[in-house]
Amino acid sequence: MASPATFDAFENRLKTAWAATALVFENEFAQHLLDAGAPFVFVEVYGDSYAQETFGAPQANQFLEEGVAYLHVMTKSGEGSRQARVWANDLLNLFREQPIGSLFMPEMSIGAGEPGQDFPGYFSIAATVRWYRRDTTSLPTP
Repeated sequence: MASPATFDAFENRLKTAWAATALVFENEFAQHLLDAGAPFVFVEVYGDSYAQETFGAPQANQFLEEGVAYLHVMTKSGEGSRQARVWANDLLNLFREQPIGSLFMPEMSIGAGEPGQDFPGYFSIAATVRWYRRDTTSLPTP
């Protein structure tokens, strides 16, 4: 799982800048969309590592958090993939050359998406955003 700071950055950017489809975040209920056959974007934000990057005095270190955000564009099966690809590209453009505070997204891709198997009757294309964030937040002194 990504840190709350990273998850919040992605969630805020998507909720303020994306209007083409509904958004569904991890562990949220989407049955009403499935029943209607509506397209949506299923968002997963993963943290791969959270490692100490500098070695200094206690409370004065820097940490590097890295991970991946999967923005799965979900469309009805049998309707082709073009519209899903357009939306995936549009999603990537929300993050391209647009850091969010200390969150940077240097690599992106459009490719296969596995959640199609989790949502019967849907096809998935994933817009993948690799990200990193430097955390210099000091912890409170105990």
